[in-house]
Amino acid sequence: MKYHFASDNTAGVAPEAWAALEAANHGYEPGYGEDSWTDKASDLIRDLFETDCEVFFTFNGTAANSLALSSMCQSYHSIICHELAHIEKDECGAPEFYSNGTKVLLAGGKNAKVDIKEVEHIALSRTDVHYPKTKVISITQSTEMGTVYTPDEIHALGDLSKKLSLRLHMDGARFANAVAALNVTPKEISWQCGVDVLCLGGTKAGMLIGDAVVFFNKELAYEFEYRCKQAGQLASKMRFLSASWVGMLENNAWLKHAQHANQCAASLAEQLKQFPNVEFLAPVQSNGVFVRLPKAAHSFLKDKKDWGYYTFIGEGGCRLMCSWNTTEEDISAFIKDVGEYYATQSG
Repeated sequence: MKYHFASDNTAGVAPEAWAALEAANHGYEPGYGEDSWTDKASDLIRDLFETDCEVFFTFNGTAANSLALSSMCQSYHSIICHELAHIEKDECGAPEFYSNGTKVLLAGGKNAKVDIKEVEHIALSRTDVHYPKTKVISITQSTEMGTVYTPDEIHALGDLSKKLSLRLHMDGARFANAVAALNVTPKEISWQCGVDVLCLGGTKAGMLIGDAVVFFNKELAYEFEYRCKQAGQLASKMRFLSASWVGMLENNAWLKHAQHANQCAASLAEQLKQFPNVEFLAPVQSNGVFVRLPKAAHSFLKDKKDWGYYTFIGEGGCRLMCSWNTTEEDISAFIKDVGEYYATQSG
């Protein structure tokens, strides 16, 4: 396969993360998160957000989201999220499983961002004992359609959460891309807007493995280490989950790589505009391009030209994700093959 645009997960490990892993591989360190690398990574995350917070490391985003939500809910509660949210569509019921049955309620909204009026309507539509009591609003930053919530939008959801005595969770698998896209500091789109718990993506940012659960509301972190252990998320050699964070955060590599991925997506989108019958399904705001191409184009690009990307978004819709190591040469090669498809049609 020439290049896999299906996900930023298909990229390798960023050199800064790899170097930190190599450094962590020398000498001896205590296990189970008692090591110096985990301490340093946690402190760097606190510095990044400019606040005191509790930090835990998990193997992946599904575990981070599911365990975080389980710490915010009881089994008789409900979580409101967008109908396209990862916790609804792509986590095999894990949020419900780890919270012992918390119900997920779905809200609509343009470009994968929840409509705040709809969220409020859902939260207030039933308050009787026969219905699962709403406890959490969950949003994704950047969203499943590559769009980003602005600080004002998050602030409005944070205010609504407080007004209704709810908690605000953020799935930040691509949080770095949102920070880069908005040109803000991390605190401006997290705890300063009322986010209680953030699941901070590491893998998609260029690390080998691992996400971080960041509790700005520290009360919700009570006994969270036991949830991690019970769920098989307490790494015995934890330093190899946390070392990558040190490498990526020490010299701001996480943001540099996110900016690069966003710029590649913008370039890809701009070059796709030259072709007829290309419909953009959402604004290109971070590192994803969501576009509808002629159905026959997918067969040509995938089967004949060996490109990899997802086509799960309606008839003819596809997702093209850029990563920290996407190059202009990759983009040019893809555009060349798209152009070849159109040339075959005109001939």
